Amino acid sequence: MLGIVFLTLQLTGLSPGQRKLCQLYQDHMVYIGEGAKTGIKSVITSFKHRRWNCTTVDNNSVFGRVMLYREAAFTYAISAAGVVNAISRACREGELSTCGCSRTPRPKDLPRDWLWGGCGDDVEYGYRFTKEFVDAREREKNYPKGSEDQARSLMNLQNNEAGRRAVYKLADVACKCHGVSGSCSLKTCWLQLADFRKVGEYLKEKYDSAASMRLNKKNKLEQVNQRFNQPTAEDLIYLDPSPDYCLQNETTGSLGTHGRQCNKTSEGMDGCELMCCGRGYDQFKTVQVERCHCKFHWCCFVKCKKCTEIVDQFVCK
Repeated sequence: MLGIVFLTLQLTGLSPGQRKLCQLYQDHMVYIGEGAKTGIKSVITSFKHRRWNCTTVDNNSVFGRVMLYREAAFTYAISAAGVVNAISRACREGELSTCGCSRTPRPKDLPRDWLWGGCGDDVEYGYRFTKEFVDAREREKNYPKGSEDQARSLMNLQNNEAGRRAVYKLADVACKCHGVSGSCSLKTCWLQLADFRKVGEYLKEKYDSAASMRLNKKNKLEQVNQRFNQPTAEDLIYLDPSPDYCLQNETTGSLGTHGRQCNKTSEGMDGCELMCCGRGYDQFKTVQVERCHCKFHWCCFVKCKKCTEIVDQFVCK
């Protein structure tokens, strides 16, 4: 079983600690599932133009078998971030019995005549609960010291933490104006979660700069390249270099890129040269139907025509 996404979408394989939390916090479970789904949707969006696009070999897991690669690092992080996001918002909306509006202290740089109030997202609680639930599975395992399982567990804990911190770091102050005729002579402000797309973009940058690690003799993870500084708690880490994902390989969890659409004119990862790994591509024409010539009619609806267009598509051999 591979961590939060698979565990929350199918409530089988939970660790004893996670099962206990399920019983104690039953009203939280739906938001754990929603948060995990949000995280996976973000993975699919972020990687839709990459060779690995969050698809699986056997449909048993979101990860396939990318257990130690940087793709797993991103997926664990974004999934944990999704749960923090969902729990924090559910607190603000009054859906959970053990939390409510944010209790974050007033920022020191907030102008004196602005009010600190409203009902902010309870990011502190979302962070704490997600840490307790998500990390429980890894912390309950007593893996042999120096084993690959121990290294993987430490990797997962690091990436879970990086995901949680991303949500915490990107939460910001939001304000609402008050005053005569919208003069905004007074503002009420509160803590608000960032749009989750921003969290996804932030973690995608962390993915691109993820650190390659190994387990040392003290049973701690260290940088493979000792010239680099140790990663901070906000950074992603991985243990094995990723395969190229060009061909299907059940051992690595790669589906390959055969049949994937590519962009003939792009020089990026979505371009046919890179996406198809030099194997070439097939070209065919398809008919696309789109809404067009839309007009607003008083009152109040929009009427559109349907336009058809023949477009070229390119698919990897």
